[in-house]
Amino acid sequence: MTRSTSPLVEPGAILRSLSEAEAAALVTAWLHAFGQQRQGLNLKAYLWHVFSGGAHASWAGKQALAEYEAMEAPEYLVLSNDRKTAFSTDQRPVKADLSDYLVFPPNLAWTMCFTHEDGWLGPYFAKHRDFDRLDVANRAQIRKQREAHAARAKGWR
Repeated sequence: MTRSTSPLVEPGAILRSLSEAEAAALVTAWLHAFGQQRQGLNLKAYLWHVFSGGAHASWAGKQALAEYEAMEAPEYLVLSNDRKTAFSTDQRPVKADLSDYLVFPPNLAWTMCFTHEDGWLGPYFAKHRDFDRLDVANRAQIRKQREAHAARAKGWR
């Protein structure tokens, strides 16, 4: 796996840049998880309108940030609102050089939406309707990653 440091995201390293086709697939999956009740919302402009329009339950502002800070994932996907730029990173991003972007684990247990309207509209944090089961899976994968890292540190392969 190629890791590269980048000013595009802080903290962490970009594990992999995704193609436009992969980014489009992420949009479809994200909308299936969080945007099923999107009638009447202009999601072509901003995906986070799902939350500002009240179509999916979410937290906003400081409460959204607090919820986000409590989340862990085995990997973090970052998807730009342009729907063309996407990458994975090894640490929960607190800053990205993108105007509007989403952060979520691969299984979409939750999502954080950073907006250009920060402080007025957003940021937004939401949980998947099946969050509890998905979060258990994420934490199990994190535990396995930590165990594998500890074994490698002891010289195991």
